[in-house]
Amino acid sequence: MGEPTLRDRIELYYATVPLGFADAEEFGPLRLFVRKGEGAPYYGGPNHAYPVPAGPAPVSAGSASGGPAAGFASSGPVGTGITAADIARVRARQRELGVAESFEWLAEVTPSLRALVEAAGLPVAERPLMVLDPHHPLPPQPLPEGVTIRVLDADDPGLPAVLALPRLAFADVGTAVGPAGRAELAMVAEKLVADGTVETIRPTLLTGHKVLAAAFAPDGTPLAAGHYHPARGITEIGGIGTLPTARRQGLGAAVMAALATHAREHGVHTVFLAYAEAAVARIYARLGFRPAGTTLLIADQPARGQ
Repeated sequence: MGEPTLRDRIELYYATVPLGFADAEEFGPLRLFVRKGEGAPYYGGPNHAYPVPAGPAPVSAGSASGGPAAGFASSGPVGTGITAADIARVRARQRELGVAESFEWLAEVTPSLRALVEAAGLPVAERPLMVLDPHHPLPPQPLPEGVTIRVLDADDPGLPAVLALPRLAFADVGTAVGPAGRAELAMVAEKLVADGTVETIRPTLLTGHKVLAAAFAPDGTPLAAGHYHPARGITEIGGIGTLPTARRQGLGAAVMAALATHAREHGVHTVFLAYAEAAVARIYARLGFRPAGTTLLIADQPARGQ
Protein backbone atom coordinates (compact mmCIF):
# COMPACT_ATOMS: atom_id res chain seq x y z
CA MET A 1 0.00 0.00 0.00
CA GLY A 2 1.35 3.41 -0.94
CA GLU A 3 1.44 6.55 1.13
CA PRO A 4 -2.12 7.79 1.81
CA THR A 5 -3.14 10.77 -0.26
CA LEU A 6 -4.45 14.01 1.22
CA ARG A 7 -7.99 12.95 0.31
CA ASP A 8 -7.41 9.62 2.05
CA ARG A 9 -6.27 11.39 5.20
CA ILE A 10 -9.30 13.68 5.27
CA GLU A 11 -11.59 10.68 4.76
CA LEU A 12 -9.80 8.84 7.56
CA TYR A 13 -10.28 11.84 9.84
CA TYR A 14 -14.01 12.00 9.20
CA ALA A 15 -14.21 8.26 9.91
CA THR A 16 -12.16 8.47 13.11
CA VAL A 17 -12.75 11.67 15.06
CA PRO A 18 -16.45 11.09 15.88
CA LEU A 19 -15.59 7.80 17.59
CA GLY A 20 -14.33 9.67 20.64
CA PHE A 21 -17.88 10.88 21.20
CA ALA A 22 -20.17 8.53 19.26
CA ASP A 23 -20.91 4.92 18.34
CA ALA A 24 -20.95 3.90 14.67
CA GLU A 25 -24.01 2.09 13.33
CA GLU A 26 -23.81 0.47 9.90
CA PHE A 27 -26.59 0.64 7.30
CA GLY A 28 -25.22 -1.26 4.32
CA PRO A 29 -22.83 1.13 2.53
CA LEU A 30 -23.70 3.96 4.92
CA ARG A 31 -22.70 4.66 8.51
CA LEU A 32 -24.39 6.78 11.16
CA PHE A 33 -22.47 8.17 14.12
CA VAL A 34 -24.74 8.13 17.18
CA ARG A 35 -23.77 10.47 20.00
CA LYS A 36 -23.04 8.68 23.29
CA GLY A 37 -23.96 11.57 25.57
CA GLU A 38 -24.96 15.21 25.54
CA GLY A 39 -23.90 17.47 22.71
CA ALA A 40 -24.52 18.22 19.05
CA PRO A 41 -25.56 15.16 17.00
CA TYR A 42 -23.35 13.61 14.36
CA TYR A 43 -23.93 12.75 10.73
CA GLY A 44 -24.45 9.85 8.40
CA GLY A 45 -22.23 9.16 5.42
CA PRO A 46 -20.38 6.52 3.38
CA ASN A 47 -18.72 3.78 5.40
CA HIS A 48 -15.81 2.98 3.09
CA ALA A 49 -13.22 4.71 5.33
CA TYR A 50 -12.10 2.72 8.37
CA PRO A 51 -9.67 3.91 11.04
CA VAL A 52 -7.70 0.65 11.29
CA PRO A 53 -5.74 -1.33 8.66
CA ALA A 54 -8.04 -3.87 6.96
CA GLY A 55 -10.39 -3.63 9.94
CA PRO A 56 -14.00 -4.78 9.64
CA ALA A 57 -15.39 -2.17 12.02
CA PRO A 58 -14.55 1.23 13.52
CA VAL A 59 -12.57 1.60 16.73
CA SER A 60 -11.88 4.45 19.14
CA ALA A 61 -10.09 7.56 17.96
CA GLY A 62 -6.33 7.64 18.40
CA SER A 63 -4.09 10.39 19.68
CA ALA A 64 -2.86 13.31 17.66
CA SER A 65 0.74 12.23 17.75
CA GLY A 66 2.45 9.66 15.59
CA GLY A 67 3.52 9.19 12.00
CA PRO A 68 1.53 9.48 8.81
CA ALA A 69 -2.06 8.32 8.84
CA ALA A 70 -2.61 4.66 8.08
CA GLY A 71 -5.55 2.34 7.71
CA PHE A 72 -7.17 3.70 4.55
CA ALA A 73 -6.73 2.18 1.11
CA SER A 74 -7.35 4.69 -1.64
CA SER A 75 -9.68 3.33 -4.30
CA GLY A 76 -10.83 6.44 -6.17
CA PRO A 77 -14.49 7.50 -6.37
CA VAL A 78 -16.82 5.15 -4.53
CA GLY A 79 -20.41 5.02 -3.41
CA THR A 80 -22.11 3.55 -6.49
CA GLY A 81 -23.60 0.82 -4.30
CA ILE A 82 -25.59 3.30 -2.20
CA THR A 83 -29.34 3.24 -2.83
CA ALA A 84 -32.33 5.37 -1.89
CA ALA A 85 -33.35 2.62 0.52
CA ASP A 86 -30.03 2.93 2.37
CA ILE A 87 -30.57 6.66 2.82
CA ALA A 88 -34.12 6.05 4.01
CA ARG A 89 -32.87 3.61 6.65
CA VAL A 90 -30.39 6.13 8.05
CA ARG A 91 -33.04 8.87 8.10
CA ALA A 92 -35.47 6.58 9.90
CA ARG A 93 -32.87 5.89 12.57
CA GLN A 94 -32.16 9.62 12.94
CA ARG A 95 -35.87 10.30 13.41
CA GLU A 96 -36.02 7.51 15.99
CA LEU A 97 -33.15 9.18 17.86
CA GLY A 98 -34.82 12.58 17.61
CA VAL A 99 -31.85 14.19 15.84
CA ALA A 100 -31.54 16.16 12.62
CA GLU A 101 -31.39 14.19 9.38
CA SER A 102 -27.80 15.12 8.58
CA PHE A 103 -25.26 13.63 6.19
CA GLU A 104 -21.68 14.63 5.41
CA TRP A 105 -19.25 13.32 2.80
CA LEU A 106 -16.48 14.26 0.37
CA ALA A 107 -17.87 15.17 -3.05
CA GLU A 108 -14.87 13.80 -4.95
CA VAL A 109 -14.92 10.44 -3.17
CA THR A 110 -18.65 9.65 -3.28
CA PRO A 111 -20.00 11.65 -6.24
CA SER A 112 -23.19 9.61 -6.64
CA LEU A 113 -24.52 10.36 -3.16
CA ARG A 114 -25.53 13.97 -3.82
CA ALA A 115 -28.20 13.10 -6.39
CA LEU A 116 -29.64 10.42 -4.12
CA VAL A 117 -29.79 12.73 -1.11
CA GLU A 118 -31.39 15.53 -3.12
CA ALA A 119 -33.90 13.10 -4.63
CA ALA A 120 -34.86 12.21 -1.05
CA GLY A 121 -35.83 15.85 -0.51
CA LEU A 122 -32.79 16.98 1.48
CA PRO A 123 -31.05 20.19 0.31
CA VAL A 124 -27.29 19.84 -0.11
CA ALA A 125 -24.77 22.58 0.67
CA GLU A 126 -21.13 22.77 -0.38
CA ARG A 127 -18.26 23.57 1.95
CA PRO A 128 -14.95 23.87 0.09
CA LEU A 129 -11.92 22.52 1.93
CA MET A 130 -8.47 24.02 2.30
CA VAL A 131 -5.34 22.37 3.66
CA LEU A 132 -2.32 24.04 5.21
CA ASP A 133 0.87 23.58 3.23
CA PRO A 134 3.01 21.53 5.65
CA HIS A 135 6.13 23.47 4.62
CA HIS A 136 4.58 26.91 4.90
CA PRO A 137 5.92 28.96 7.85
CA LEU A 138 3.16 30.30 10.05
CA PRO A 139 4.34 33.19 12.22
CA PRO A 140 2.03 34.70 14.85
CA GLN A 141 -0.40 37.18 13.36
CA PRO A 142 -0.51 40.81 14.56
CA LEU A 143 -2.95 41.59 17.37
CA PRO A 144 -4.46 44.84 18.64
CA GLU A 145 -2.68 46.35 21.63
CA GLY A 146 -3.37 44.43 24.83
CA VAL A 147 -5.03 41.46 23.12
CA THR A 148 -3.54 38.03 23.85
CA ILE A 149 -4.25 34.50 22.65
CA ARG A 150 -4.25 31.45 24.87
CA VAL A 151 -5.25 27.79 24.72
CA LEU A 152 -7.86 27.05 27.36
CA ASP A 153 -7.78 24.20 29.84
CA ALA A 154 -10.83 22.65 31.46
CA ASP A 155 -10.78 25.00 34.45
CA ASP A 156 -10.15 28.24 32.56
CA PRO A 157 -12.44 30.96 33.95
CA GLY A 158 -13.01 32.22 30.42
CA LEU A 159 -14.46 28.91 29.21
CA PRO A 160 -18.19 29.81 29.43
CA ALA A 161 -17.72 33.03 27.46
CA VAL A 162 -15.49 31.34 24.87
CA LEU A 163 -18.11 28.66 24.30
CA ALA A 164 -20.78 31.35 24.02
CA LEU A 165 -18.86 33.38 21.45
CA PRO A 166 -19.69 31.22 18.38
CA ARG A 167 -23.40 31.49 19.17
CA LEU A 168 -23.15 35.23 18.56
CA ALA A 169 -20.56 35.09 15.78
CA PHE A 170 -22.51 32.69 13.59
CA ALA A 171 -25.90 34.20 14.34
CA ASP A 172 -24.65 37.37 12.60
CA VAL A 173 -23.11 36.04 9.39
CA GLY A 174 -20.54 37.91 7.36
CA THR A 175 -17.42 39.82 8.28
CA ALA A 176 -18.88 43.28 8.91
CA VAL A 177 -18.90 44.76 12.40
CA GLY A 178 -22.18 43.94 14.15
CA PRO A 179 -24.08 44.97 17.28
CA ALA A 180 -23.57 41.93 19.54
CA GLY A 181 -20.87 42.51 22.14
CA ARG A 182 -19.91 42.02 25.77
CA ALA A 183 -23.41 42.24 27.29
CA GLU A 184 -24.87 39.70 24.88
CA LEU A 185 -21.84 37.44 25.36
CA ALA A 186 -22.30 37.43 29.14
CA MET A 187 -25.98 36.51 28.78
CA VAL A 188 -25.28 33.55 26.50
CA ALA A 189 -22.41 32.39 28.74
CA GLU A 190 -24.76 32.30 31.73
CA LYS A 191 -27.20 30.14 29.78
CA LEU A 192 -24.47 27.67 28.81
CA VAL A 193 -23.47 27.30 32.44
CA ALA A 194 -27.07 26.84 33.52
CA ASP A 195 -27.95 24.23 30.88
CA GLY A 196 -24.85 22.11 31.52
CA THR A 197 -23.09 22.80 28.22
CA VAL A 198 -19.91 24.01 29.90
CA GLU A 199 -19.66 20.91 32.08
CA THR A 200 -20.19 18.72 29.02
CA ILE A 201 -17.18 20.27 27.29
CA ARG A 202 -14.72 20.08 30.20
CA PRO A 203 -13.92 16.33 29.82
CA THR A 204 -13.04 16.73 26.13
CA LEU A 205 -10.52 19.41 27.05
CA LEU A 206 -9.06 17.26 29.82
CA THR A 207 -8.54 14.29 27.50
CA GLY A 208 -7.17 16.38 24.65
CA HIS A 209 -9.96 15.38 22.27
CA LYS A 210 -10.69 19.09 21.85
CA VAL A 211 -8.29 22.03 21.78
CA LEU A 212 -9.88 25.44 22.27
CA ALA A 213 -8.14 28.79 21.81
CA ALA A 214 -9.31 32.37 22.04
CA ALA A 215 -8.12 35.95 21.70
CA PHE A 216 -8.82 37.91 24.88
CA ALA A 217 -9.20 41.64 25.47
CA PRO A 218 -7.26 43.13 28.41
CA ASP A 219 -10.39 42.84 30.59
CA GLY A 220 -10.62 39.09 29.92
CA THR A 221 -13.44 39.20 27.39
CA PRO A 222 -12.94 36.70 24.54
CA LEU A 223 -13.04 38.46 21.18
CA ALA A 224 -12.46 35.53 18.81
CA ALA A 225 -12.24 31.77 19.26
CA GLY A 226 -11.84 28.46 17.46
CA HIS A 227 -11.06 24.81 18.09
CA TYR A 228 -9.68 21.60 16.65
CA HIS A 229 -10.08 17.89 17.37
CA PRO A 230 -6.90 15.88 16.66
CA ALA A 231 -7.07 12.28 15.46
CA ARG A 232 -4.17 10.22 14.09
CA GLY A 233 -2.06 13.23 13.25
CA ILE A 234 -4.87 14.90 11.30
CA THR A 235 -7.21 17.70 12.29
CA GLU A 236 -9.85 20.06 11.00
CA ILE A 237 -9.81 23.53 12.52
CA GLY A 238 -13.31 24.86 12.94
CA GLY A 239 -15.59 27.19 14.78
CA ILE A 240 -13.47 30.26 14.02
CA GLY A 241 -15.69 33.15 14.98
CA THR A 242 -15.28 36.75 16.12
CA LEU A 243 -17.53 38.71 18.44
CA PRO A 244 -19.46 40.96 16.03
CA THR A 245 -18.37 44.19 17.73
CA ALA A 246 -14.70 43.11 17.46
CA ARG A 247 -14.58 42.25 13.76
CA ARG A 248 -12.23 43.72 11.15
CA GLN A 249 -9.15 43.55 13.42
CA GLY A 250 -7.58 40.33 12.13
CA LEU A 251 -8.59 38.37 15.23
CA GLY A 252 -10.01 35.36 13.40
CA ALA A 253 -6.85 34.95 11.35
CA ALA A 254 -4.74 35.26 14.49
CA VAL A 255 -6.71 32.54 16.28
CA MET A 256 -6.55 30.29 13.20
CA ALA A 257 -2.77 30.71 13.01
CA ALA A 258 -2.40 30.03 16.74
CA LEU A 259 -4.47 26.84 16.51
CA ALA A 260 -2.59 25.59 13.45
CA THR A 261 0.74 26.26 15.16
CA HIS A 262 -0.42 24.50 18.33
CA ALA A 263 -1.55 21.50 16.28
CA ARG A 264 1.78 21.28 14.46
CA GLU A 265 3.65 21.48 17.76
CA HIS A 266 1.57 18.60 19.14
CA GLY A 267 2.12 16.04 16.38
CA VAL A 268 -0.50 17.00 13.81
CA HIS A 269 0.87 16.85 10.26
CA THR A 270 -2.33 17.44 8.25
CA VAL A 271 -4.31 20.59 9.09
CA PHE A 272 -7.40 21.42 7.05
CA LEU A 273 -10.57 23.48 7.28
CA ALA A 274 -13.91 24.07 5.58
CA TYR A 275 -15.32 27.48 4.75
CA ALA A 276 -18.58 28.98 3.55
CA GLU A 277 -17.59 32.48 2.38
CA ALA A 278 -15.07 33.51 -0.27
CA ALA A 279 -13.90 36.44 1.85
CA VAL A 280 -12.88 34.03 4.58
CA ALA A 281 -11.08 31.78 2.09
CA ARG A 282 -8.92 34.70 0.98
CA ILE A 283 -7.82 35.25 4.57
CA TYR A 284 -6.90 31.59 4.99
CA ALA A 285 -5.05 31.57 1.66
CA ARG A 286 -2.79 34.32 2.99
CA LEU A 287 -1.95 32.04 5.93
CA GLY A 288 -0.81 29.25 3.59
CA PHE A 289 -3.98 27.19 3.11
CA ARG A 290 -4.73 25.89 -0.39
CA PRO A 291 -7.82 24.24 -1.99
CA ALA A 292 -8.34 20.57 -1.10
CA GLY A 293 -11.72 19.42 -2.38
CA THR A 294 -15.28 19.87 -1.19
CA THR A 295 -17.36 18.58 1.68
CA LEU A 296 -21.07 18.14 1.00
CA LEU A 297 -23.61 18.29 3.80
CA ILE A 298 -27.27 18.96 4.42
CA ALA A 299 -28.03 22.68 4.31
CA ASP A 300 -28.62 24.11 7.79
CA GLN A 301 -27.75 20.87 9.58
CA PRO A 302 -26.49 21.38 13.16
CA ALA A 303 -22.81 22.16 13.57
CA ARG A 304 -20.55 19.43 14.92
CA GLY A 305 -19.67 20.93 18.24
CA GLN A 306 -18.17 17.96 20.16
